[in-house]
Amino acid sequence: MIVYPLWHVGHQNEAGEDGSTVHVDQDGVFCDESDGDDVKLLGIYSSLEQVEERLREARLLPGFRDEPDCFFHDPYELDKDGWTEGFVRVLPRE
Repeated sequence: MIVYPLWHVGHQNEAGEDGSTVHVDQDGVFCDESDGDDVKLLGIYSSLEQVEERLREARLLPGFRDEPDCFFHDPYELDKDGWTEGFVRVLPRE
């Protein structure tokens, strides 16, 4: 079964060349949580029609309406492993 997680990014980053906030780039909605962006999961839906309905509603709400183009969703297969390998934590240099 395919489901559709719907996310919104509230942008606070300073990733632009002049320190400005980047909302969307060539890959879609830009997100850098380490630079202050706030990612919110609005819900997980069983159809694109439900995603579109939720988008229409959310774009009217405070905060979300300030960044109406900063929603994204991708199909996700239920009951399928998404992370199949371990990871290595890289600590920031001081």
